[in-house]
Amino acid sequence: MLTRRLFGGLLCATTLFAQRALERLRGTLKKSARLAAPGGREIILEGDTETSAVLRDSRLLGLELEAVGEWADAGRFRVEPVHERGLFVVRNGKPLVITYWCEVCSIRTYSPGKCMCCQEETQLDLRDPAARDTDPAPPNATK
Repeated sequence: MLTRRLFGGLLCATTLFAQRALERLRGTLKKSARLAAPGGREIILEGDTETSAVLRDSRLLGLELEAVGEWADAGRFRVEPVHERGLFVVRNGKPLVITYWCEVCSIRTYSPGKCMCCQEETQLDLRDPAARDTDPAPPNATK
């Protein structure tokens, strides 16, 4: 009985602390959530509802993205959920977190759409990963 408990506890601890091997993938965002990777290969990006909304944001088309996640199969890459910050825009070699800011209400979100308060459209706000979520967006942050 003691052996069973020890083994069960060890199994739970191993599962709890096991980490998946996440990969980083860079390329240019194309329509239909496709990433044009170096070498001309197109990869379909998929993710949770919020991540999928970001991938469909026309303001990001043509920009270099970095996706963090794992391969679903040879042509599909599953991006980490939005709360894990699995998508970045790359500018001058530096990854920037994709956020959306309401200038009226000072509310930050991580997927595009209308502000939950005033219902105005949120503005794309690319941010340094070291910035706090509560920091206001600098003027003309995405320009």
